[in-house]
Amino acid sequence: MFSFRSLLAPRHPLRRFALLDEAGRCRAFRQSAQAPLGAGWIEVNEQRLAWLHQPLPASAHIDQLGTPARLGKALAA
Repeated sequence: MFSFRSLLAPRHPLRRFALLDEAGRCRAFRQSAQAPLGAGWIEVNEQRLAWLHQPLPASAHIDQLGTPARLGKALAA
């Protein structure tokens, strides 16, 4: 019964995150439905192993439109 129920339940798509150190270099990747807890995790549009121990390109960052700080700026304008 559990397997049948899991077929009908909506699935959350996995999002991709990168862990950045203090210098802005990528230290790890993670895929999950929710953002990981802790500082340094940012959402990216893809994962490339070549990015490990390197600064992420600006094109890899996903613009966080739903963050409270950005919403506050939009409402103030």
